[in-house]
Amino acid sequence: MADSAPEWLIEEGIGESRAILLDGDTIVAGRLHWPGGITLGQVEDATVIELKPHAGQRRRGTVRFANGELAHAARLPRDTSEGAKVRVEVTRESLAERGRLKLAQAVYSEGDLRPAPSLAEQIASDGGTARIVRRFPDNGGWEELWSEAWSGDVSFSGGALILSDTPAMTLIDVDLNDHFEALYFNGLPVLARTLARMNIGGNIGIDFPALDKSDRKAVDDRLAILLADWSHERTAMNGFGFVQIIARMGQPSLLQRISRHRVGAAARLALRRAEMVEGPGITLLTIHPALKAKIKPEWLDELRRRTGRDVRIETGPGLALEAPHAQLVPR
Repeated sequence: MADSAPEWLIEEGIGESRAILLDGDTIVAGRLHWPGGITLGQVEDATVIELKPHAGQRRRGTVRFANGELAHAARLPRDTSEGAKVRVEVTRESLAERGRLKLAQAVYSEGDLRPAPSLAEQIASDGGTARIVRRFPDNGGWEELWSEAWSGDVSFSGGALILSDTPAMTLIDVDLNDHFEALYFNGLPVLARTLARMNIGGNIGIDFPALDKSDRKAVDDRLAILLADWSHERTAMNGFGFVQIIARMGQPSLLQRISRHRVGAAARLALRRAEMVEGPGITLLTIHPALKAKIKPEWLDELRRRTGRDVRIETGPGLALEAPHAQLVPR
């Protein structure tokens, strides 16, 4: 009997939607979407608030969407004027960086209006299909993937990948504590899987340990095979062990989403755990104090609606942000 094909599953959570592409029991790709902002693929008539000087047939500028969010817009018609409405499509969502917000990007569109796409619609636009489920399989590994994005630490036999989100690029430091074979056979496949599992794109830098010329060539050849189905451009490894990759990025990766919004990410994790508890009684959610202010009243209302139970929140200053605890207690 043939193995079943990998399948996208979506949890429509509270404050976020989560998607995993499952191959058997293994997550081979992941997505994380927080609604409310302008979204990749959204088409809207936005207001032009600033135009850049131009010399050609197209213009660039800044537009404001109905929700108040700004975006850099390209390929605007030459006769576009400030204050006018112009139809644009979002090609990259906004990105939070240390101390600033990198505006979303959009381009002029002549297509039909399209509200912010759901996660299922985003996957469909990439040629995939997704099935919405109440919860991922217990062995699906979502919280393990979430924890890797939270810590930036992905282990493999013989070493680890240390992921850092920087304003310039996503930097991956390959920490090898074994022989080269551990990197070649274990580390490189985990590296390739991590890029897909965390939906990492944009500018990526990989810092390998010092290798001799033949080993650098072997790494380049193996990466070419492991990343053959992934659209990207890549440099050969230089003498210092550095490889640079450029790949399409339309939205924040799991690493960027979670590491740049740690309190918000942990608050949503707490709600997921509370929603997954089953049985009678009251849901007692114990969290770090910082999370209490981040959990919106409407999120708690939705939690009550979904579970049919009342919710009580207690705070524990000694509890880690990423360690919320949910349990049922008697009424």
